Amino acid sequence: MADKQISLPAKLINGGIAGLIGVTCVFPIDLAKTRLQNQQNGSRLYTSMSDCLIKTIRSEGYFGMYRGAAVNLTLVTPEKAIKLAANDFFRHHFSKDGKITLFKEMLAGCGAGTCQVIVTTPMEMLKIQLQDAGRIGKRRSNLANTALFVTLSGTVETKSPTAMQITRQLLREKGIAGLYKGLGATLLRDVPFSIIYFPLFANLNNFGKRGAEGPAPFYVSFISGCVAGSTAAVAVNPVDVIKTRLQSLTRGNTEDTYAGVTDCIRKIMRNEGPSAFLKGAYCRALVIAPLFGIAQVVYFLGVGEFILTPV
Repeated sequence: MADKQISLPAKLINGGIAGLIGVTCVFPIDLAKTRLQNQQNGSRLYTSMSDCLIKTIRSEGYFGMYRGAAVNLTLVTPEKAIKLAANDFFRHHFSKDGKITLFKEMLAGCGAGTCQVIVTTPMEMLKIQLQDAGRIGKRRSNLANTALFVTLSGTVETKSPTAMQITRQLLREKGIAGLYKGLGATLLRDVPFSIIYFPLFANLNNFGKRGAEGPAPFYVSFISGCVAGSTAAVAVNPVDVIKTRLQSLTRGNTEDTYAGVTDCIRKIMRNEGPSAFLKGAYCRALVIAPLFGIAQVVYFLGVGEFILTPV
């Protein structure tokens, strides 16, 4: 099966479908993760993931949990397609006689993570604004007129913006670079994630293969994707917190703003302590585990076995 050649369009299509199905299933948890990570001392509205989801339903309705989902559902197809297909591409070129070393597996994951940020950064940038709008609105109503919420451009937010409005504003004020705010933090998150995830998934999945050449059953691929995804997600959660803070354009006047990765780390350590870097970690694990489990199953069902035998 390692020699089986699958066309690149097939890999892209199935990788995209995989991401689409996965995101639909776990998006409310991702929304809770974003809101929990953006909370700073003195501005806490939610105590846990369940508290966040309950309050979101009460104040914004059931579909409030899917705020920003349209952006994700639109861009997750190319994002996941690039990620899975790029890893497959690099693994194929790094392999020798159907085998690949652990170092080259990690190198392939690094390549996949680097490629995906082309789509991931603007997708996350827009998604975070939409997901956090409910938290900002709730905090504004709680503080009434005692605090003023403004965007980076200095304009007062009176209602939740749409993805197109945010995109137009960013392009008008900052050009294409506005959509890539937090690119460095995204690279610092996604490259290590892929370095951990892909080799771990490949080796776990190989344990369930039917014989030396046979593919692993779909449930083995699902479990392997869940375990590898949750492990990698928790490992890079501190960088995910930094990325989320950097990409949030709207804040209250009692909340910190950040000039870059180093400034963000310094202020979080000073004002919130090291534990702040673990905010939303269990939410992220719950998002990534089924997301990548489902993604791998759908990808394998459509494309076939592509994992090569590790040395």
